[in-house]
Amino acid sequence: MASENVIVVSAENFESEVLQSDVPVLVDFWAPWCGPCKMLGPVIDQLADDYSGKAKVAKIDIDADDSTKQLAVQQGVSSIPALMVFKGGEKVDETIGAQGKPVLADMIDKALA
Repeated sequence: MASENVIVVSAENFESEVLQSDVPVLVDFWAPWCGPCKMLGPVIDQLADDYSGKAKVAKIDIDADDSTKQLAVQQGVSSIPALMVFKGGEKVDETIGAQGKPVLADMIDKALA
């Protein structure tokens, strides 16, 4: 079951939820047809719960619509899953592929430091 702490982001609310966030945001660019993305889902849910109140965790379905695809291109997504950490409106870290929880937690911890 998906965590209620994971924010579903689209092109329409990317700026308000991610770029204007007061706390760091881990963004998971994914698609429903992507096997590794599905495997990463439970890790994303765990991180959202673990960092609730300290950082945000968001998911963007890059195939949701054309504007979301364009957003992924603008952010430099070339392969999925692509995970990026934003802080103060800037991308501060990124990785591609289904990473383990420790790698992603470390990315968030660096942004919180």
